[in-house]
Amino acid sequence: MNVWWEALSDPTQWLDLFDNLPSVYFYAKDLNHRFMRVNRAMAELHGCQFPSQMVGRSDLDYHTPVLAAQYVEEDREVLVSGEPVRDRVWLVPGADGLPRWFLSSKYPLRSRAGEISGIAGVMRPHEGASSSGRDAHARLTPALDHVLQNYGTPLSVEVLAALCHLSVSQFQREFQRCFNSTPFHYILGVRLLMARWKLQHTSTPVGGIAQECGFYDQSHLTRAFQSATGVSPGAFRKKVKRL
Repeated sequence: MNVWWEALSDPTQWLDLFDNLPSVYFYAKDLNHRFMRVNRAMAELHGCQFPSQMVGRSDLDYHTPVLAAQYVEEDREVLVSGEPVRDRVWLVPGADGLPRWFLSSKYPLRSRAGEISGIAGVMRPHEGASSSGRDAHARLTPALDHVLQNYGTPLSVEVLAALCHLSVSQFQREFQRCFNSTPFHYILGVRLLMARWKLQHTSTPVGGIAQECGFYDQSHLTRAFQSATGVSPGAFRKKVKRL
């Protein structure tokens, strides 16, 4: 038996409600990570006057490759697993360049045949946490910005801690508490995401990508990439070029 909304003249008309929900940023993407629907708040966050201006575009049109790669990687996680992700903390710069903290949730969208055909997501300002939790995220923002802008250069925990006016031990504790990860693994994750993006979207040799993404050499990148993905950089590049 058909569900009730399938009898509506326009089954998507309820999506207009998202334009009137305060502090809620809604979007839907297709399998190629392109925005198919956004609400007014999401459009304004990305510097668009109308939601329709974002349709057909992707995160790469609005964010640096390193940030866009992280957002797309989470999209891919939902598309592959078929399971939602809920209330993950993300740093998302607005059109004005100012970073904002959000809680993000993403759900798979399925066709009537049960096949995954995209994702839908919502973000809301990270205000549900305690004030101390928000303060901790704010304190760590200079370190995150530094990693995103300098992932291809040598990075040390000492420098990151100093940027946040924290001791190394304080910085490591707060980072672990906020992101359930160590600074080292965060840096490695950013570098691997950028390496993956460059393998897919450029023809730069693997050795050059290793240098651009902050790895010691090609062997270092290959070991880290294979440990994280199960395939070598060369095999990954061949696979995505066939798709």
